[in-house]
Amino acid sequence: MPEKYTLAEAKPRIEQFLDKVFDLAGFDLDYAVSEGETPHPDFENPDLLVRFSGADVDLLLGNKAELLLALEQLTMEALGMPAEEHSRMCFDANDYRVLRIEELRMQALAAAEHVKKRGVPYHFSPMNSRERRILHLALRGETVVRSESVGMGPIRQVVVVPFDLKTLPEPVIPPRPRPEDDTPRPRFGRGGPRGGDRGRGGDRDRRGAPPRRPRF
Repeated sequence: MPEKYTLAEAKPRIEQFLDKVFDLAGFDLDYAVSEGETPHPDFENPDLLVRFSGADVDLLLGNKAELLLALEQLTMEALGMPAEEHSRMCFDANDYRVLRIEELRMQALAAAEHVKKRGVPYHFSPMNSRERRILHLALRGETVVRSESVGMGPIRQVVVVPFDLKTLPEPVIPPRPRPEDDTPRPRFGRGGPRGGDRGRGGDRDRRGAPPRRPRF
């Protein structure tokens, strides 16, 4: 892929956007914008690399680097990069992306072996387009299985299927987190619910005799 985004042209725009975001968010982060590196040239060949460091770098890498990837996405939107060119820029911290590419490659190979042995599709969890692309590239030389993307939007995911499978399986929708229940719950002691009935057993009153019948 020929270079399209040059350091001289893009660096000032990246710095202007990131400095504004960090000032507003109060992040304690440093970063350096440089020409892209290619430790995994078969998977990513970015024109630009933005590497982060600083006291708040762990915030970027928490929850599978959710904030790092979100910041990368926002920066690409600010630069007007179309979706098909997002692989030209890479955000990284503590070599997370280098390690993540290797992790995805190994997961793809393991999924391929799983499908070969069992003959049933294997679904990955929903991922962004960059990570789905890495899975596809890892399996592009396979002749017994193949990878496809299924689902839309936030549930779009890669599924590995037997090569001759004609109908793709439906995406697996991740379970939604259970909402917090703020409804007050009754508190129980040894004798049952607290309050006026404390100490009663079944339909007996405190003296152990059946309750009196009401008079009408």
